[in-house]
Amino acid sequence: MVASVDTIGQINRRSLLLGSVLIAASGPAWAATQTPKQGGKLTMLLNWEPTALVSLTTSSGAEGTVSPKVHEGLLAYDFDINPRPQLAKEWSVSPDGKEYIFKLREGVHWHDGKEFTSADVKTSLEILKQRHPRGRATFANVDEIVTPDAHTVVLRLSKPAPYLLYALSAAESPIVAHHLYGGVDPQANPANAKPIGTGPFKFKEWARGSFIRYERNPDYWDKPKPYIDELVVRLIPDPSARTVAFEVGEIDLGGENPIPFTDVDRLKAMPQFVVETQGYSYSPEQIVVEFNLDRPQLQNPLVRQAIAHAIDRQVVLDVVWSGYGVIAPSPISPHLTRFYAPGVETYPFDLKKAAVLLDEAGLKPGAGGTRLSLTFDYPTSTAQFAGLGNYLKQSLRKIGIDLTLRGQELSAFSKRIYTDRDFDLSGVSLGNSFDPTVGVQRTYWSKNFKVGVPFSNGTHYNNPEVDALLEAAAVEPDAAKRVQEFKTFQEIVARDIPGINLITKTRVTVANKKVRNHTVTADGLRGNFADVFVAE
Repeated sequence: MVASVDTIGQINRRSLLLGSVLIAASGPAWAATQTPKQGGKLTMLLNWEPTALVSLTTSSGAEGTVSPKVHEGLLAYDFDINPRPQLAKEWSVSPDGKEYIFKLREGVHWHDGKEFTSADVKTSLEILKQRHPRGRATFANVDEIVTPDAHTVVLRLSKPAPYLLYALSAAESPIVAHHLYGGVDPQANPANAKPIGTGPFKFKEWARGSFIRYERNPDYWDKPKPYIDELVVRLIPDPSARTVAFEVGEIDLGGENPIPFTDVDRLKAMPQFVVETQGYSYSPEQIVVEFNLDRPQLQNPLVRQAIAHAIDRQVVLDVVWSGYGVIAPSPISPHLTRFYAPGVETYPFDLKKAAVLLDEAGLKPGAGGTRLSLTFDYPTSTAQFAGLGNYLKQSLRKIGIDLTLRGQELSAFSKRIYTDRDFDLSGVSLGNSFDPTVGVQRTYWSKNFKVGVPFSNGTHYNNPEVDALLEAAAVEPDAAKRVQEFKTFQEIVARDIPGINLITKTRVTVANKKVRNHTVTADGLRGNFADVFVAE
């Protein structure tokens, strides 16, 4: 019996979670639609340099893009988030939703020649549960991982997890080798920089600040894939330089908004390029200004409300993001229509009210009209964050807040925000993922405040009522009750305002027309590229 899943991940998923369903492996007819050509080289763009080449302990988009070329997941997902086989060839879920059985592919080998087994899956899931910013929520209910034989994995849960089957992609939950990661600190593992996986490409070289190079895995289990002989990932943090690289033919492919939006129409008009928005359904991204709630001056909600009232979301969307997105004032993206609560407090743009709130907070204008001095940190890899910073600086100046802008490359930004915690305000792009338990909970759950873990609870927000709602929704089998729990959660977070949700951004992919089958899953360019080929 083959189960079906709708676009938002609703049940028909119920047939997977409340009944025993077995899904058998079959050729991925849902993927490639063109006759592939063997050979050739693909040069892909990455907007920022990853801190590691495996997405085992981070949800960063850089790691999530390169990791799946080497490290695969148990499952892949089509554009409607229907699960499809990858390292797991079939799976079943018990009627009570508390036991998952995965049958693994046989004859799969790691790039160093060792056999892929259930021990690898067990080690990987244990690390993800402990160290991944979203994995802590995804696998929270997994009490026991049993490996009855070399090609069977059994997950035993304390409570149902109605989202778990949809969180097993290569980018989200990569499978790493037990003989490399067992008993080793996963964040300090040398294999993070020289990865050894089961995927279609073998790692060859990482010239930091310049490129990452991979070569075709001739022993890949899904023959005759992969089709290209060499994959080169160019690292170009400067947005304008990326546009030039496309124009002069140095880059064939780039995703996650690889060029400034102001350049999109120009490249779209050029005959050799195509601009697409497909391949991002797995994880809509929120643009958020987060507060460091450890800072005494930001612990007063009146100050946070005042800052929110000084921001015009329409200007942020139309001017900073050139209209590529939708206004999104709630912590759950409006693209997640089933869960989104449209009536939350939005703190509409009102400079007079913002000034009154600062007065009430006891922050009177001083010399030069300044009430408060703050910093705004952002990653320079996303061009729009610099524009957002400039807008915030101008607008907050009008209510007496002096804002110092500090742009930095991603690894330095992550260290400052999540390890050193040396910031007041930060600009972040947070993937909501397909389900709030997986994509949103990590940001607002107090138990996910983990120093040193990027894109976790960066604000240090702590509300026991919110924790209880998130934990209840994570195990609630009744779809209507679960939706209500998430709507109440949104109302409380909007009231507490640990951050200011601005927009859900639209993401585009720019590709040379000779590059085919680059986007065949809901993960887009975060897929494994086994189907990609270069047509002449």
